Amino acid sequence: MSSGQDGTLESGRLRPPGLGLLLAEARGLFELNASLLLSPILMRAPKGDGHPVLALPGFLASDLSMVPMRRYLSGLGYQAHAWRMGRNLGGLGRMRDALRARLAEIHAATGRKVSLVGWSLGGVYARDLALWAPDKVRYVITLGSPFANDVRATNATRLYEALSGERVEDFAEAREAIAGDLPVPATSIYSRADGVVNWRTCLLRPSDRAENIEVLLASHLGLGVNPAALWAVADRLAQPEGEFSPFDRAGPFAVAYAPPEQAVSA
Repeated sequence: MSSGQDGTLESGRLRPPGLGLLLAEARGLFELNASLLLSPILMRAPKGDGHPVLALPGFLASDLSMVPMRRYLSGLGYQAHAWRMGRNLGGLGRMRDALRARLAEIHAATGRKVSLVGWSLGGVYARDLALWAPDKVRYVITLGSPFANDVRATNATRLYEALSGERVEDFAEAREAIAGDLPVPATSIYSRADGVVNWRTCLLRPSDRAENIEVLLASHLGLGVNPAALWAVADRLAQPEGEFSPFDRAGPFAVAYAPPEQAVSA
């Protein structure tokens, strides 16, 4: 079956990113190095109010992958927490109880609502947690997370199903809810240059407290350490609890963001 240049098959289903984008994922190392070099600028982001933030790693990753994110947020004044569950081998149903327990633990220990920052599959978990306990969640930020549209359109689907023991089609009702509107403010950060997931699977429905932010040329493996993505995360978390305003694409990384009207166009 042939496919179009817009990332869809003739059947209308989405397809995973092509081989060229997948091979280009190696540039994630350069994104990490760029953040290290630009750290003085990154630290000029709005400061945090000390509320807890739980960082959830992507598929096959561990807390080590979220160290740059947690250090950055800690430096800005947040209480950045690791998920403490080892390597993320997938399984929405299998991981639910542990994730809920971790969220409840942080909420009880701090006495404050917890913001969730999830990279790739970690973002799917984050959205599921927000649906389960909106009284414990302050904000949800996803980074290259395939939660909407045809979520099979990734280059990791078969491996996910083999290692997790779950099919993508399992928990259909829960996945439909995860793809819908959340009861808390949410931001989806994504890149059309993502070599692992089709960027259309990362799009939420914009509303008065939900938005998409496209980071130009970012890789999937580098999105969690990309300087423009880090700045956007810090800016979004700095909003007062219960308030939401659209992301201002001005600032030191302005050239790295697509205009908002392009962020949801096909």
